[in-house]
Amino acid sequence: MRAPRLTDALGPFAAAARRVAAGALDLVYPPVCIACRRAVAGHFALCPACWTKLRFIERPYCERLGAPFDVDLDQPGLLSPEAIANPPVFSRARSVVLFDDGPARLIVHRLKYYDRLELARPVGKWMARAGAELLDEADVIAPVPMHRLRLAARRHNQAAVLAAAVSRETGVPAAMRALERVKPTAPQVGLSRARRAANMQGAFRVAEEGRLAVLDRRVVLVDDVMTSGATANAAARALLRAGARRIDVLTFARVVTGA
Repeated sequence: MRAPRLTDALGPFAAAARRVAAGALDLVYPPVCIACRRAVAGHFALCPACWTKLRFIERPYCERLGAPFDVDLDQPGLLSPEAIANPPVFSRARSVVLFDDGPARLIVHRLKYYDRLELARPVGKWMARAGAELLDEADVIAPVPMHRLRLAARRHNQAAVLAAAVSRETGVPAAMRALERVKPTAPQVGLSRARRAANMQGAFRVAEEGRLAVLDRRVVLVDDVMTSGATANAAARALLRAGARRIDVLTFARVVTGA
């Protein structure tokens, strides 16, 4: 029979101390919805109204692009017309929600522009669930990098923050410096699909120190939002040229035209 340890005896007291600390934190920083800032029962949560407005992506969806189908044809492995006409460089993409003008946009913008880095905790949990099939087969996670000039202005790369959160949630190691962004690309907002692809051409490279992290590895590329896939394609192309075995993509949100 194992002799009782001091930590066993202190267990109830430690749990009580954590509850007291949590209560004190709630008094100083009352929990609010991560999207609309209304009061909620606990930290890192959504209010019921915002939860119902989030459009979570579930099957049936295109197995390559992860875009949802309007009708369930009950045929596993279906590809969308877009994936057939313009096959992506990466193998598969998965996202948590559709990107719209509701809570999804608020969450992305607060993480991206307002230094709300704590939002990566719940978002990372959602991403780990949405990308479970990708992450179960992954050797490494790599964030889409930001050019050093933009990083200096913004102070953080939201993709790196999300990659770290997904790594903590799943145990898949993150190679934060596997990719470099060597071209200060113009913002993609408002560009056509063709111009987005041209804008991203040559934007990424794998540095020599990052090559070992991805060589013959199955990489999950992490970003906050996927729109046309031009960024993901350019990053995936650089990783494959560096010897990566396969590239999958995981984002919090994705834009679907007409959704």
